[in-house]
Amino acid sequence: MKTVLTYGTFDLFHLGHVRLLRRLAALGDELIVGCSTDEFNHLKNKKSAMSFEHRMEILEACRYVTKVIPERDWDQKQIDIERENVDIFGMGDDWKGKFDHLKEFCEVVYLPRTEDISTSLLVNEIKSLQR
Repeated sequence: MKTVLTYGTFDLFHLGHVRLLRRLAALGDELIVGCSTDEFNHLKNKKSAMSFEHRMEILEACRYVTKVIPERDWDQKQIDIERENVDIFGMGDDWKGKFDHLKEFCEVVYLPRTEDISTSLLVNEIKSLQR
């Protein structure tokens, strides 16, 4: 059995998120998603439109996701990989190279993002509609 692990904020859940999670799930038998807590987002100078609890609930409802865990800091990834017996760590390719140090513990893959969709794009579109 292969376990895949990924992390993200998953704010304003959209088609790009679905497609990334589907591709990650196809790499193994189980997909664990680390969802950034509101406190961790604050440390990253990032503010979510939806609360951590709502983002967790949406991820838990996604058929590609087996388990959701809180992401509280940058350094927990190695611990989670070991605790969850992760075989593959996967992220969007905008993170390419940033997690190569985890190759010592599991396979690391960077998957292409869905073109023309992102949370930032959605936020900007919503702002433009409000003007």
